[in-house]
Amino acid sequence: MADVPIRVGLIGAGGNVRNRHIPGFQGVDDCELVAVANRTVQSGRVVADQFNIPKVYGHWQELLEDDEINAVCIGTWPYMHRTMTLAALEAGKHVLTEARMANDAAEARDMLAASRAHPHLVCQLTPTSTSYTIDNVIKRLIDEGHLGELLSVDFTSLQNNFADFDGPLHWRHDRALSGYNTLNIGASYESMMRWLGRGTRVMAMGKVHVPYRRNDAGDLTSVSIPDHIDILYELANGAQVHMQMSATSGLNRGSQIWMFGTEGTIHVDSQRRVWAGKRGDAELTEAPNPPETQARYRVEEQFTNAIRGTEIVDMVAFETGVHYMEWTEAVGRSAMTGQAVYLPL
Repeated sequence: MADVPIRVGLIGAGGNVRNRHIPGFQGVDDCELVAVANRTVQSGRVVADQFNIPKVYGHWQELLEDDEINAVCIGTWPYMHRTMTLAALEAGKHVLTEARMANDAAEARDMLAASRAHPHLVCQLTPTSTSYTIDNVIKRLIDEGHLGELLSVDFTSLQNNFADFDGPLHWRHDRALSGYNTLNIGASYESMMRWLGRGTRVMAMGKVHVPYRRNDAGDLTSVSIPDHIDILYELANGAQVHMQMSATSGLNRGSQIWMFGTEGTIHVDSQRRVWAGKRGDAELTEAPNPPETQARYRVEEQFTNAIRGTEIVDMVAFETGVHYMEWTEAVGRSAMTGQAVYLPL
């Protein structure tokens, strides 16, 4: 199957599709972008003209009926991912779906079940995390036993913004379009799973600092998705992880991670440099992380390789997406009820 031609249709062509997926697919040998279906024919035509895509469809279902297309890239908001993924698989298309996987865990599990019902078709999620450059060095340190037994983790992910009380309503603020997805908690947990495994129990408190935002018509609309959240969850070995995510932390000192173990400490600073120290050391030292050992973004390459049977999807498989959606929903449920939520759901 190594010589299988890949003919891709784009469903939704927002910023990430234009900036990442289209150049990625165009860099793959014997891969052609055949068609695009955007929110309107007019916006689809703009994308098609910009990237020399020959066909524009007025509706995504029309694109799925195109027999020339054997793979689709779904770049819509989370609320449509389940519907479009199931329809694409029924139409015999391989599926690359934009993160976040879905609105909730049930939708994510439906997508996973559909992918398993079509094992001859490749299904992949765009990674939500952006920790590629530090993944390998952190995993190496942990695998080598640098930490000893992990005791606790402190993870802060802060956007350098003050609360904008007259700000626009983005789709990430709209629960109908985003479901349980909140800030970048899924992205952070996706990285943490690769380093430390999955959580078993979650407690969270969230706060909507900007309760109203203006929609496209300029009307004030209520917001229920937090723009600041604190999460405490437990790993299988009993270690506790504290995460703080905020979009209202003006003049902060940047996102950081601390991992504390019985024998050592690992620190990721705001510049994504990795520092490490052992019991008896006077201070942390920077861990070598040469570019040639770093992972890199290569989603479209891996997707097309998997279709051709030369590679297996690991960034990110639907199974991983289900795990981060279950955790994301657990965070949302806990924040709403004040109760601990146990995983898996």
